[in-house]
Amino acid sequence: MTTAVCPGSFDPITLGHLDIVVRARALFDEVVVGVARNASKRALLDVDERVRLARAAVEHAGLDGVRVEVVPGLLVDFCREVGAAAVVKGLRGGADFDAELPMALMNRHLGSVETVFVAGDAALLHVASSLVKDIAGHGGPVDDLVPPGVGDAVRAALASGGR
Repeated sequence: MTTAVCPGSFDPITLGHLDIVVRARALFDEVVVGVARNASKRALLDVDERVRLARAAVEHAGLDGVRVEVVPGLLVDFCREVGAAAVVKGLRGGADFDAELPMALMNRHLGSVETVFVAGDAALLHVASSLVKDIAGHGGPVDDLVPPGVGDAVRAALASGGR
C-alpha cells in the first residue's frame, strides 16, 4: 500500500485543497491530510477546528482511504511516522512552484521523502485560504469556495476576533 501526505495549514480548507486531495487519492492507496501548525502564520482557526473541518470535508466528499491528522513537528518526521512514500502539493501557478520547490528539496534532504506536484483544477486556481478570509472579513460570499460548513466557521471566527 502506498501512502502520501497532503500537508498544509488549511486555514481554512478550500475546494482547491479538496481537489488536490482527490487527485492524490487517485494516485495513492491512502492519503493523509496533514494539518500543520505554521509558526510563520497567525491562524484564524485553531488546529482542532481546522482538523474538524477537514475531516467533515473529506467525509462530505465521500473519500475512502483519506484521513486527517495533525502534523506535530517536521513534515519529514510525520511522513516517516505514517509510512508515506511521498508528499503531494498542489500548484496553481509558477509562484506556487517557486515557493514549494525549496521545501520539497529540503524534505528530500532531511528525510528522503519525494514531493509530487499536482496541477490544480483550472476552475479553482483563484481560490486561496487567504482570499477566503479576506472576502469573508469584508462580508463577501465564500460558501462557493469552501466545503459545507467552512464558511460559517470562518465567519464565526472573524466575528469573535479570531483565535
